[in-house]
Amino acid sequence: MKRLHFLAAMAAIWLTATGHDAAAQTAFTADVPILHEEAASAGIDQSYTGGWEFFVGGGAASFDCNGDRLPDLLIAGGSGPAKFYVNESKTAGPLAFMPFDPGLQAADLTGVLGAYPLDIDNDRHVDLVLLRLGRNLVLKGGADCQFEKANRSFAIDGGRAWSTAMSAIWEKGKKFPTIAIGNYVDRSAPGTPFGTCEPNQLLRSRPGEAPDYSDVLTLEPGHCALSVLFTDWNRTGQPDLRITNDRQYYRGGEEQLWKMIEGRPPRLYSSSQGWQRLTIWGMGIAETDFDADGLPEYALTSMGDTKLQKLDQEAGEDRPTYRDIAFERGATAHRPYAGGDSKPSTGWHSKFADINNDTRTDLFIAKGNVQAMPDFASFDPDNLLLGGFDEMFHEKGMEAGIALDTRGRGAIIEDFNMDGMLDLLVVNREHPASLFRNLGAATDWGHRPLGNWVKIELDNGKINPSAVGALISVRTGTRTQTRRIQVGGGHASGQAGFTHVGLGVSERATIRVQWPDGEWSHPYRVFANQHVRIIRGEANARYWYPVAQ
Repeated sequence: MKRLHFLAAMAAIWLTATGHDAAAQTAFTADVPILHEEAASAGIDQSYTGGWEFFVGGGAASFDCNGDRLPDLLIAGGSGPAKFYVNESKTAGPLAFMPFDPGLQAADLTGVLGAYPLDIDNDRHVDLVLLRLGRNLVLKGGADCQFEKANRSFAIDGGRAWSTAMSAIWEKGKKFPTIAIGNYVDRSAPGTPFGTCEPNQLLRSRPGEAPDYSDVLTLEPGHCALSVLFTDWNRTGQPDLRITNDRQYYRGGEEQLWKMIEGRPPRLYSSSQGWQRLTIWGMGIAETDFDADGLPEYALTSMGDTKLQKLDQEAGEDRPTYRDIAFERGATAHRPYAGGDSKPSTGWHSKFADINNDTRTDLFIAKGNVQAMPDFASFDPDNLLLGGFDEMFHEKGMEAGIALDTRGRGAIIEDFNMDGMLDLLVVNREHPASLFRNLGAATDWGHRPLGNWVKIELDNGKINPSAVGALISVRTGTRTQTRRIQVGGGHASGQAGFTHVGLGVSERATIRVQWPDGEWSHPYRVFANQHVRIIRGEANARYWYPVAQ
């Protein structure tokens, strides 16, 4: 008996040390979504390939380019051309995509590392910023999924850097967005690749009736950025710029937070202001707000473990001092949970979402060895960390069906077939992209839908029509959830469209919107399992219904 107790104790110690807390795992009682891989049958055939300059990147963008509100796709190809796909999925049916020609030359789509959708000129057609090895391209969107190069018309040079990250926000009083571009290694510097990071860039449009980004502000020092995000970390209404950097290549660098100052160049937060030095192989940023208090938490992916940061309010809300809560929440994800490889993991794209519609925040992390680094796991499946009612994360990637032998990079979590359940696209290095359809929860007779949900689309008016920077507050009973409309973060991947919120068993919800200028809307009371459009200034929310197919 003593031996059994000893073995049980040793097992508990091992589980805790490897991030698999036994008590936490058995406490999870919510639905595990079954994610069915169907890229080939859906018509998706794209791999992210290339030499060492394409070890990073590998992103995608989702957006509606033809007005039917189904999320269409662009998937980066690295040394091969990026591909566009229009969404032809039937409502609640199998996923289906068709490649299409956006009206561009193949050379324009080669060398793409990632992409972010953004309506730069406020014309209600989504534009795309393509991050490339070399000159970045801005594609102006038009009708019927046609795009044209807009670098010249928007006065965006595109540079010659190795660009790997992007974020955008509308600053107060500005007609057009401010765009931050994160750059990686300076390939032209002596001694490349080590210690030779390119500076980053901030593009603010000059006053006028059309976008004019001819004045480029350099953000130095740059420490080889792999993800950037405008974030209102201290509830001031003025988002600052957070950058996560790859310590593999910088010397003397660290994670960065730039204070955005109206009409002036940004400046770095210093240690005297509360910013703590942190050096990681920073690859992706994701933001959430677990307790809806307006102070966001962040997931930072890296090689080894994931950082889950919460503002240390004892240091003061005006000081960007963070403590890591990944271990206490079960979210370190530092070693593979399947396959038997005990070496450290390599995390890339991170994204918070409610994938099982139970009102709890879940965390997806795309995983994969950089290439063949011997000190890190070779079989490193993507993580699906489901949030439990015990405030812990629970790894359910194996049960969900996403534990594949691929090297993940960027990703999109989106409801591609408009059934209220979030699906998953993962871009893989030197392997075809994975596309998972959410079938719901498993039953003895097949599958059943997950909890209730609501999907929200905002209309802010003539300027910043999609309300980038807005905060959506959704209340059901005594629980409040929030979602921030953002462009940026993740790893080289962005999305635009409906904002998804799980409602659990609630059949109604109350929505309030804090618009980008800080003004709060009145409450909108809506029914569950609906696509809701909230137009600024209108008294009632509108319902949108997918076309019967």
